[in-house]
Amino acid sequence: MNTPPSPSSASTPGTGRTDGASVRIGALAPLSRPGWTEAGRHLLAGLELAVAEVNDAGGIAGCPLELVVRDTAADPRRAAAAVEELAHLGVAAVAGEYHSVVARAAAARADALGLPFLCSSAVLDALTEQPTDWVARLCPAQSHGWRIYADFLLSEGHSRIAVATQSSVYWASGTRILRDHLAAHGGSVVELDMGALAPGDVCGELVGSAATALLLLVGHPDPAVPIVRSVRGDHRLAEVMIGAPAGQPEFAEWAALLGGDGAGIPFLRYLPERLGPLGARVGAALHERLGEAPSFVAFEGYDTVAVLAEVLRSHGSDRARIAESWSHVAVEGTRGKIRFSRTPGISVRQWAWAPVQVVDRDPAEPDRFRIRRSG
Repeated sequence: MNTPPSPSSASTPGTGRTDGASVRIGALAPLSRPGWTEAGRHLLAGLELAVAEVNDAGGIAGCPLELVVRDTAADPRRAAAAVEELAHLGVAAVAGEYHSVVARAAAARADALGLPFLCSSAVLDALTEQPTDWVARLCPAQSHGWRIYADFLLSEGHSRIAVATQSSVYWASGTRILRDHLAAHGGSVVELDMGALAPGDVCGELVGSAATALLLLVGHPDPAVPIVRSVRGDHRLAEVMIGAPAGQPEFAEWAALLGGDGAGIPFLRYLPERLGPLGARVGAALHERLGEAPSFVAFEGYDTVAVLAEVLRSHGSDRARIAESWSHVAVEGTRGKIRFSRTPGISVRQWAWAPVQVVDRDPAEPDRFRIRRSG
């Protein structure tokens, strides 16, 4: 699946076809470090399950659908190079990616090459510098989800928030969204620069900040896990809530590394309160494939292929026709009806919106999730 085609099976650029034998789509995911490999594994599981189901149902106009997978390893340059390679291999479209900064590089290259890109999981609002018809996105924009998270903080009585943050466009964007939304309601944000602080230094800074909540706008597992251990182990901070809007506690590795210390840390995920029949069926199949409960990222992967398969059936595998079709999409996904539109402030075709939840792991049962707010 990851091997470039031999000369005898070369694809025709712009068609996604391989000598009539298959319809090919490229898939980007972080499958090695420093990428968030657990997210990549779940994303790929969803993509692969949906492809298998498409093929079991007869494929695309009688031709099998084929994934050509490339590991981005959370590297924007590697992602851009992968998009370039996939374009030359003749894929009809590119799909996937979890890391926002990486997806932004992939989207820019896809836009420049005239290659449709359906982004599964990267939320950064400015996915492209200018509005484009080549890129569409399934997951909610960061500004949408993080405002819901800010409303949750306010509803819980937290108006002075500390953020432990690292240098990144994504983290800077999240900090700005939180600061602006909280300021409009009399709140404030204090930044703790983890480029200058060690995880153990956070406790003293947090005590001096008078903040009632600390948000982890940092990488996983480092420095997120050591920060949690430090704060949980400091009796002065027993009443401080820890939060992780980017979703670090969603995956099993979080619970394995932190145990009970990783519970009670609210984060964002993109699932409805109750899955419908399709979502329940897909969830069971994903559980069997992964050997564990599927994250929302796995559902995003499945929905990505569901959308692309419908587009390919209805509009063919010509790249320009795929890009023109985004505004006509109406697909029943695992989490609701998927349609794309032009959304103010968003440069790509956007599903507005996938369901949003604020959840945490139950301190009494860390493998169980509690819904704290829906939006």
